[in-house]
Amino acid sequence: MNEWVEISADPAHVRRERERARALRASAWWRAQVSRGVCHYCGKKVPPSELTMDHIVPVARGGRSTPGNIVPCCRACNAGKGCLTQAERILDELGGAPASGVEESEIEE
Repeated sequence: MNEWVEISADPAHVRRERERARALRASAWWRAQVSRGVCHYCGKKVPPSELTMDHIVPVARGGRSTPGNIVPCCRACNAGKGCLTQAERILDELGGAPASGVEESEIEE
């Protein structure tokens, strides 16, 4: 993980949200999500049994276990994402480019 990502998870929050995620996993809403068999991130068609539950904003980063923050994704995408948000993962793939898209050498003093 890059040094520019800070993780300071509250253990009580993580425990509470993991319990909520287990409850959501048993819901009709989640069954409908995985029945499509499509990874939210890469778009690949995979068997529903191979989709995992991913928090868009990771629980360890303060994310919540709500339908708006949970998506089905393949194991490869979930493992590659780790505790990063999707935007941070993309920046990491680009080599940690500045969020503004402007190189430091281009900034005039």
